[in-house]
Amino acid sequence: MRTQSATAEHPLLLWVCASLALLVVMLLSLKSGAVPMHWSEIAAALGFGAEMDGFKRSVFLELRLPRVLFAAVAGGALALSGAVMQALFRNPLAEPGLMGISAGASLGVVLSLLLGVSSTWFTSIAGFTGALLATFCAYMLGRRYPGVAGLLLAGIAINATMMSLVSLVTTFISESQFRSFGFWSLGSLARASWEHVGWLMPWTLLCSFILCQQWRVLNALLLGEREAHHLGFDILKRRRLVIVVIALMVGPLVAVVGGIAFIGLIVPHILRSWFGAGHRVLLPLSWLTGATVLVLADWIARVLVIPAELPVGVITSLVGGPFFIALLLRHAKPTA
Repeated sequence: MRTQSATAEHPLLLWVCASLALLVVMLLSLKSGAVPMHWSEIAAALGFGAEMDGFKRSVFLELRLPRVLFAAVAGGALALSGAVMQALFRNPLAEPGLMGISAGASLGVVLSLLLGVSSTWFTSIAGFTGALLATFCAYMLGRRYPGVAGLLLAGIAINATMMSLVSLVTTFISESQFRSFGFWSLGSLARASWEHVGWLMPWTLLCSFILCQQWRVLNALLLGEREAHHLGFDILKRRRLVIVVIALMVGPLVAVVGGIAFIGLIVPHILRSWFGAGHRVLLPLSWLTGATVLVLADWIARVLVIPAELPVGVITSLVGGPFFIALLLRHAKPTA
């Protein structure tokens, strides 16, 4: 309780600490990999020192730097979306994939492979379109029922439908296409490039800013939907806005990096238990912590089996799964 009250009084200090942690992890990730680099070489690549080796400079600027930046953006967006959805649905198990975003993106990607189009841009657009379509279907189906229960059930139904279609389509693609889809579905940042960073980073930051501005209505929802309505909030309008923004933000990211589990589920859950449920503090903190966690997970995935690399989704699942089980056991109530 003392930690939560101190957090409410000094949120800026907490945000600064989280930002410094993110910066440290990003620098470590930039330094390590199949091609190790010295700090002086990193400074030179960034224009603060003498010239560096041409090969290392190319690896740093064309491969490693955009990958680390994209990992930070994707991790922050996933964690922020999870925090918002957990408040919106008043369910600590809610996360971005609940509305069918990941399943829809998977269907779009596998359909693009079935059509024989292997272009990164085309598969990204196909995944983004699938994510939006799944979210739209879940929302239109769930809005027929009052409250959030309808949206939850609709999301589950759309997820199941989309994944069954994915399983069906994969029976018609080639073995090489299936391997490519399998690696994507496990989550990987290997395809991240300056093109992705250039158009997705500003877009993601804009959507993140819009979501962080919803902290008042999310705090009101802690009291219940009826109470939030009495406080003057148009819950239906705000819910529609939040769902659309999350779909527009997470859809393109999932289309590029694939399914990365537990970032949107675990990070907000832990932060809420440590620092309280006040969303003015929680939302920016979730973004910064999610960015740190995904950059760290991608770093581990790159250095664990050098010169190969593991899918980053495997790392997040291996760590997040047991950690979440431990949380459940810790808060479980004994039964007679």
